[in-house]
Amino acid sequence: MSIEETLRKQLTAALKAKEMPKANCIRMISTRVMERRTAKNFVGEVDDKLYVDVISAYRKSMIKAVEQFKQAGEKGAVNAAELQFEVDFLEQFVPKGLGDNEIRAAVKQAISDLGADSPKMIGRVMGEVMKAHKGLVEAGDVKRIAGEELARPAPG
Repeated sequence: MSIEETLRKQLTAALKAKEMPKANCIRMISTRVMERRTAKNFVGEVDDKLYVDVISAYRKSMIKAVEQFKQAGEKGAVNAAELQFEVDFLEQFVPKGLGDNEIRAAVKQAISDLGADSPKMIGRVMGEVMKAHKGLVEAGDVKRIAGEELARPAPG
């Protein structure tokens, strides 16, 4: 079953059960997919890859918003909880990201492939890892690990 079909079934169930936070989250994803599909430069088809891309981007923005609401303290707690529900719900549709050890292995491979030997090459290393593992790694994690690896003295 495609992500679109899964979301449609979950929306119907959520509406019947009067689970409005879930229904609203699914509607938002549908709206974002529709916006992407009707965008001027859109080519391709509406498939699971598009849904994963849209869901990942939306989820990432919700994670940032949760952090901002948490920083607001008690005033933002309710909003943070609502957005955290969306983040948790959308988790089922996005691929699991790489852990630190896997990112470190990818960074070491990129350093080796590029012949990177100084922290000045962090951008090229990051680009290589981000391209090879699109959607599975966060730029901040790659930058941190690449910085650690490039700062180490070369073995030998």
